[in-house]
Amino acid sequence: MTFSIYEASVPVFRQMLGSLSSLLHKAEAHAKANCMDVNELLEASLAPDMFSFTRQIQIACDHAKGCAARLAGVDNPKFEDTEKTVAELQERIRKTLEFVNSVKPDQFAGAEDRDIKLVFPWATYDFKGSRYLTYWALPNFFFHATTAYDLLRYKGVPVGKADFLGQ
Repeated sequence: MTFSIYEASVPVFRQMLGSLSSLLHKAEAHAKANCMDVNELLEASLAPDMFSFTRQIQIACDHAKGCAARLAGVDNPKFEDTEKTVAELQERIRKTLEFVNSVKPDQFAGAEDRDIKLVFPWATYDFKGSRYLTYWALPNFFFHATTAYDLLRYKGVPVGKADFLGQ
């Protein structure tokens, strides 16, 4: 049996988005238990020029839905980056999961050879689907998911590796 590009992407995103949701619950509980403003956690960053915890969640969601859309050959839903609360971040994760779960394995037929083009103001990147997944989408997704986890650890939220890995 072969290991498909679908199996290397959608279930991974599903698991880690669930972990990010759980981390948000733990952050909220920690703030409440310690009489702190949860916004201190949502606005946290490790360096002045670094994105906040909130932005890390937004970008992780963007990489998950963008990757699933590009590899499945469907439109990538646009989410505005307006989340300011834990509830709004949970809703973004929920919407991302809903989309990721909506793509089916058969939509990934030929995805490893699909042409993927990413255009940014500073550069354009051309990939075949398998290289896009392994060299761009997954590393970026895990970078932002890990950074979100690290920010909570840095701020004293009692989370560990099992919380990051999830179910």
